[in-house]
Amino acid sequence: MSELVLGLDTFGDVPVDDSGAPVTHARAIRQVVDEAVLADDIGVDVLALGEHHRPEYAVSTPETVLAGIATRTRRIRLSSGVTVLSSDDPVRVFQRFATVDALSGGRAEVILGRGSFTESFPLFGYDLSDYDVLFEEKIDLFVQLLQEKPVTWKGTVRAPLESTEVFPRTESGHLTTWVGVGGSPQSVVRTAHHDLSLMLAVIGGNPERFIPYIDLYQRATAQFGTTAHPVGMHSPGFVADTDEEAREVYWQPYREIRDRIGALRGWPPLRRAEYEAEIEHGSLYIGSPETVAHKIAGAVRKLGVGRFDLLYTAGALPVSARLRAVELYGTKVIPLVRDILAG
Repeated sequence: MSELVLGLDTFGDVPVDDSGAPVTHARAIRQVVDEAVLADDIGVDVLALGEHHRPEYAVSTPETVLAGIATRTRRIRLSSGVTVLSSDDPVRVFQRFATVDALSGGRAEVILGRGSFTESFPLFGYDLSDYDVLFEEKIDLFVQLLQEKPVTWKGTVRAPLESTEVFPRTESGHLTTWVGVGGSPQSVVRTAHHDLSLMLAVIGGNPERFIPYIDLYQRATAQFGTTAHPVGMHSPGFVADTDEEAREVYWQPYREIRDRIGALRGWPPLRRAEYEAEIEHGSLYIGSPETVAHKIAGAVRKLGVGRFDLLYTAGALPVSARLRAVELYGTKVIPLVRDILAG
């Protein structure tokens, strides 16, 4: 098995400055770029930016921010996490990521998803009743575009293509593509059918509950005759110098954003006891570098994944705390995880 990939994720949450005042969306985007540059300098393998269209998040076009990051970094892989393909055009998505690939010297990746948030559908004129068909048809087209040859395609959600060439092409002829899955067996099977990599969004509960999805992916690839690529997982967390500091700094911003979203989805307010239980036994990777490293290594071993991405921002965390979290993840957590797994 290839070496474990350890990355960071963010949705570009709007942070607060060290006086506690929220920063502008523009500064929040620049903050993400600064964190990416730091991550690149200290050995983080990949940075993934999620697409959202809500006031709490500054990143609505991950590939635009990734293009800016590409020109200021040397080695870190640059990914979306996720690109909401259902409410976008596959041709434009491919073109934009091929452009990031050019600017970064071949470091671009894309994680496609249907989107757990639905704001992009009315924003771009799509009907939520077409939720399934939009993704099904568009991922089919995107997979054809990945071959970087003339495309002939016909569906119901966009204009057909007839022997159409799409530019720019990537220098390598290959754009690494994942599909983000939050718990749908059908999505796992679709990913295997299209010979794409599987990224699991493990955002709550015991991560071992996702083992059946990994088994399903491997069985499905065998039946389809496609490749069982190393599976990735993405989970929220936060690193500080001590366990106590990490839990306290993260708690209030995490609770506020979780309850704001939960109110729209019918969730009860988050209690501190639930938060602590999720840190101890679930999928919140919060604590000192040693605590977070041991928990990541444990999850990697149990699930047998080849990539782990830590979603290190949640709500209005302080700018300085975010930078420290990135620093600790790259300089301490990553080496510790590798040592634990090698031991």
